[in-house]
Amino acid sequence: MVENKKIKQVIDTLSNYLHGKERAITLSLITFFSKGHLLIEDLPGLGKTTLALGIAKTLGLSFSRIQFTSDLLPSDIIGVSIYKKEKEQFEFQKGPIFHNIVLVDEINRATPKTQSALLEAMGEKQVSVEGKTYKLEKPFFVIATQNPVEQFGTFPLPESQLDRFMMKISVGYPSRQAEKDILKGGSKREEIYNIEPIFSKEEVLQLQEEIPKKVYLSEKIIDYILDIVELTRRTKFLHVGLSIRGTLAIARASKTNAFFKRRDYVIPEDIKELAPYLITHRVIFKEEYETSDKQEIIKSLIEEVKVPA
Repeated sequence: MVENKKIKQVIDTLSNYLHGKERAITLSLITFFSKGHLLIEDLPGLGKTTLALGIAKTLGLSFSRIQFTSDLLPSDIIGVSIYKKEKEQFEFQKGPIFHNIVLVDEINRATPKTQSALLEAMGEKQVSVEGKTYKLEKPFFVIATQNPVEQFGTFPLPESQLDRFMMKISVGYPSRQAEKDILKGGSKREEIYNIEPIFSKEEVLQLQEEIPKKVYLSEKIIDYILDIVELTRRTKFLHVGLSIRGTLAIARASKTNAFFKRRDYVIPEDIKELAPYLITHRVIFKEEYETSDKQEIIKSLIEEVKVPA
């Protein structure tokens, strides 16, 4: 299929700028084409901005970056009404949220009040200002980055905010060979601004709509997803299991994963592969497991669920 070839071309193109990070690129694109939002938890300087900008460029979409700080205000994100003397009225000046792809850098450095300014935008694809509602751009994709919570000066994201992110991933350090290549070739950040779009905006919107219709979710796979969800709600490891939004996220993302692999139906492996990135940040672990490897716990839970024949 032409779309699959173009998706492969996007991944190959971005892999030239993010050495050894094909997995992070693919997960980001799965989230995007599933109409979700992405949270990247990692240390500074590992290529998160390059990833976000590269996705925007290859998909032919507008891009903005918001640096979250402790003194950032909601109006700095959404926009503000300014009085125009010549018109004798207030006029709304749109903020940086009004772009297709919005990189929210270091989201957990802002106060909870400012973090909450993203809630309506991410959930409803609109913002309300002074009694008026403004629709956001289509498509609309938030890539938020956060520093590990143990870093100084961070505000942990509340559960309601975390649940609005379809996936939580990390880019991670490059391999030794990849880092050696970077040292030899130097930074390619400037080059990324010159990438030619592989998709048009119209093609992107069409593909987002088509994937859920083209990929089949059988009754057995639906039951398999529900078995996983139910286990998260009664396991000894968790206080709180998956929400309904989490269940829907598994279904949507698994369809996109199948589509990326040139299939028009979902198999259990599509779900198993993505589950740690879809589930871990949405559930609340009991205190005694807070310091454990949470992704490994989720993987072990999924192994307990019977795979449909």
